[in-house]
Amino acid sequence: MCKVLAVCTSKHKGTLKVEVDEANFIEEFGIEGDAHAGKWHRQVSLLAFEKIDEFRKKGGDVDFGAFGENLVIEGIELNKLPVGQRLEVGETLLEVTQIGKECHDKCAIYYQVGECIMPKNGIFTRVLRGGKVKVGDKCTLLDSEKKVFTL
Repeated sequence: MCKVLAVCTSKHKGTLKVEVDEANFIEEFGIEGDAHAGKWHRQVSLLAFEKIDEFRKKGGDVDFGAFGENLVIEGIELNKLPVGQRLEVGETLLEVTQIGKECHDKCAIYYQVGECIMPKNGIFTRVLRGGKVKVGDKCTLLDSEKKVFTL
């Protein structure tokens, strides 16, 4: 089962995010109060728990949000999803807009954590339907006709 292990936000781009119990997602904008919210294609970032766990097993001492991710999701290889994939997460509907990202400069995350796994493993989404997302919410993959995918 795919579920939310952490919801994280920050007030400034390029910084570690902090865990919150829940967040309000605004349609076509992102997470209320988060630095990455706005009218663009990278409104909400997701990172698979399994990738964070691999980093921890190599000796990385990181909390959720350390890589700048908004949502930590368990139970799915997020970086294998196609652009355009839709996910229901809590009350929201998200659409994958980008897989990974190019890091132009070493940001605060790199200097604090030593490496960033978001460039290869993170995904970015836009909010198609707003609502609340909280820790423990399930996430469901939808096909293009909004039917549930079987995992």
